[in-house]
Amino acid sequence: MIEIGAQAPDFTLPRDGGEMLTLSALRPKAVVLYFYPKDDTSGCTTEAKDFTALGGEFAAAGAMVIGVSKDSAAKHDKFIAKHDLGVMLVSDEASDLCERYGVWVEKSMYGKSYMGIERATFLIDGAGVVRGVWRKVKVPGHAQAVLDAVKAL
Repeated sequence: MIEIGAQAPDFTLPRDGGEMLTLSALRPKAVVLYFYPKDDTSGCTTEAKDFTALGGEFAAAGAMVIGVSKDSAAKHDKFIAKHDLGVMLVSDEASDLCERYGVWVEKSMYGKSYMGIERATFLIDGAGVVRGVWRKVKVPGHAQAVLDAVKAL
């Protein structure tokens, strides 16, 4: 489980647009790394739109916003185009990154247990240190709360 003050686990994964993204290559920018269950579902779409709407403010504060799910990079491209999203999306199809950040968890719905991504966000400063952790995120107001934390860095 990743806690505040820990070094953020580095990664290189495919992203939307067919490129690869390496977290450490983004330094000295701060990074908002948010994990979400699935492209094009209601909560995940709202969360991505909320981060997109505040994108200019995140950029002005020196931070990049990156979403992570198990969806493929090609599916991310469709999701971005359909909803005119302004966030970068990374594909973690093997769940390795999700496991390293402790967000690949057992969930249950209608009495059935399954493994899935817990909605969570990590604020990583320009040195790669975790400065904020939000787990079991409720979408309304979340992007603004994260932006407030970025501005306080």
